[in-house]
Amino acid sequence: MTPLKDRILDAALNHVPFDGWSAATLRAAIRDAGVSPAEGRAAFPRGAVDLALAFHARGDARMIEQLRAEDLTALRFRDRIAHAVRARLVIAGENREAVRRGVTLFALPIHTADGLRALWGTADAIWNVLGDSSRDVNWYTKRATLSGVYSATVLYWLGDQSEGHRETWDFLDRRIDDVMTIETVKGRVRDSPILSRLMAGPNILLSRIHAPAATPPADLPGHWRDPS
Repeated sequence: MTPLKDRILDAALNHVPFDGWSAATLRAAIRDAGVSPAEGRAAFPRGAVDLALAFHARGDARMIEQLRAEDLTALRFRDRIAHAVRARLVIAGENREAVRRGVTLFALPIHTADGLRALWGTADAIWNVLGDSSRDVNWYTKRATLSGVYSATVLYWLGDQSEGHRETWDFLDRRIDDVMTIETVKGRVRDSPILSRLMAGPNILLSRIHAPAATPPADLPGHWRDPS
């Protein structure tokens, strides 16, 4: 994120609790940041929704930086995932009302796709920083599953009034345990002579699914890279 975007976003966080992620908030943030309306529009071409997405992306970036600085090797893998989700929520908790307003914004049909992409981005960031090396269909299932866990935990967290968000962390542990149960069942199916034969056809189809390339070919039309 550019310094200009950071300045506007910092200014916006003073207004979001009152006006939400709205055009009024963006106008006030541009004024408070001391930048011209033209610069503000250039930084956030789609207005308030781009401002909300920048807030979410900055939280992801802070989470990645924090997790990279920590040694998680002593933790079980399911505990590393729980730790990462918890770290992301602690960061979000510094601006809890902004998160609440963001959930409201991305619940609108016009912005649902943006919200889903942001959610997927968080799950992708967590898996990447934890060293996920899958390049097959598991690349997708891991991120889809974690997106579900994270979104459900955020909604629970927003309504949690327990001390230290203890109930949220218990909820998170239960959701991850559910996911690990599914993975255990999948392993049993692979190890079963009968079930593995029944799944041979679907597995052939699934084996043809691959994770997207990290860098799309430059000669493909329609690709645009954010310069910030």
